[in-house]
Amino acid sequence: MRIRETDQCGMAQQLPEDAVGRRVSCDGERGTVRYVGTVPPTTGLWFGVEWDNPERGKHDGSHEGVRYFTCRHPTGGSFVRPKKAGFGVDFLTAVKQRYELCLDQAIKEEVRISTKTVRMVGFESIMEKQKMENLAEVALINCEVSGPGPENEIKKNTPNVVSLDLSGNLLNSWEVVAAITEQLEELQVLCLSHNRLSIASSPSNLNPAFSKLRVLTLNSCAITWSQVLCCAPMWPHIEELFLNDNDITELQRPVDVLQGLKVLDLSNNSLVQESVLQISNLSRLEILNLSGTGLSTVHFSDALPGTKTAMFPALKILLLDDNKISEWGVINELDKLSALVQLSCKRNPLIDLDKNHETTRQLLIARIRQLEILNRSQVLQEERRGAELDYCKKFGRAWLQAGGHSVPEKNQPSAEFIAEHPRYITLIQKYGAPEEDELKEQKPFALKDQLLTVTFECPEETDRKPIQKKLPGSMVVQKVKGLLYRLLKLPGTELHLSYTSSKMEGKEIEIDNDLKPLQFYSIEDGDRILVRWS
Repeated sequence: MRIRETDQCGMAQQLPEDAVGRRVSCDGERGTVRYVGTVPPTTGLWFGVEWDNPERGKHDGSHEGVRYFTCRHPTGGSFVRPKKAGFGVDFLTAVKQRYELCLDQAIKEEVRISTKTVRMVGFESIMEKQKMENLAEVALINCEVSGPGPENEIKKNTPNVVSLDLSGNLLNSWEVVAAITEQLEELQVLCLSHNRLSIASSPSNLNPAFSKLRVLTLNSCAITWSQVLCCAPMWPHIEELFLNDNDITELQRPVDVLQGLKVLDLSNNSLVQESVLQISNLSRLEILNLSGTGLSTVHFSDALPGTKTAMFPALKILLLDDNKISEWGVINELDKLSALVQLSCKRNPLIDLDKNHETTRQLLIARIRQLEILNRSQVLQEERRGAELDYCKKFGRAWLQAGGHSVPEKNQPSAEFIAEHPRYITLIQKYGAPEEDELKEQKPFALKDQLLTVTFECPEETDRKPIQKKLPGSMVVQKVKGLLYRLLKLPGTELHLSYTSSKMEGKEIEIDNDLKPLQFYSIEDGDRILVRWS
């Protein structure tokens, strides 16, 4: 049903009877109609609109002391004339505009170049794929889709759609979405980002519309976690859920929903960090993105230092970039995750505690025993060995002072040391206790004496160009090897280093102790380090 409204020029306009709650577009911005009526002292009808972008608005829904509607943001609302608001198009109209009409205009079977006619190779196959009934992937981003259109027409015209992107449209409720998806019986991937969807009164009644759905993206939808849990019965087989940049703060435990989740993205939500453990019962969760959530701490209280937690039992990949982690204790806690093999924690205060990020990387590797990829860079076997050896050396003196001893029967470090370094005992059992001379503190050198200009060469790989680097003379060999793995992108094999000097022409000196600094070998400015591997 539509109602008639006469504009200032006396022209009649057709307005939806159910305009309140509908989504509209105006000058490239999207919003939700919250009020339809007059706004004295002006004449004629106005729409009170709450904009998705609060910078588009002017007020919170009140005008000259009278409240007409409410907004989530104090500048999220404004009034617009109905003639300026568009209510969008139905699904099939958008599909035809996006695929059939564009194809007719942009692609011709024959293209005339000068006076010759050139036939486009593969044109028939392109045309066949672009036919509506053959479409498997449909992307209608910012196409102002507001509803399904005539009954069952979607099912008749686009029956084979598997992946659908409806980001940035004018959909206003889950019932409307379901009216579209229930006709797409093969749908497995759905993106609804940048929409504002009201919650269904009986979500479980809509689950036939999402019966095969595996991947759902709801980025920037202003949704809360409670609403996610309320909607979850609609998605009985969901495996990947993306909820970046929403209004999610405190997490509650999912009960009888989301239990099949393998991927969960909660990035860029201001989470109450103590509530993160509420989702630890998701037994199939393999990838968790908590980047940009304000996280500074985590504690798995069910596991003692050096043991494994029962929480997040399948979690393999954890993303913690852009957070507030500043304590090594958090990293020790992450070692309790039994399946963790990949971690990213870039742009956290902890990373900048040491000016040498290479040192920080090695400490992270040494503290988490199963890491295979750190900050999107592979952890090779030789790098792990070097990191763990250096860790033993770095904290060896503290270990001795805390009651540690090279004789196993006398090795009784304090509980405080074990809490700070839960892997230390395991590491010295693996490599042996560090020797006394390895624990002596290096004498400080002036910066001008520390930096050496050396050239790395691969004599058995002539295609590789030499690489020149400035390195501190105090840099230990295992750190040099870690640098080389990334510079040369070498396979996970064992590195063998040696060096030559202009002062000793014809002589090649082996660099055979990973724990010794470069200055131990009397390496000087201009020397060449030869890199081989087996």
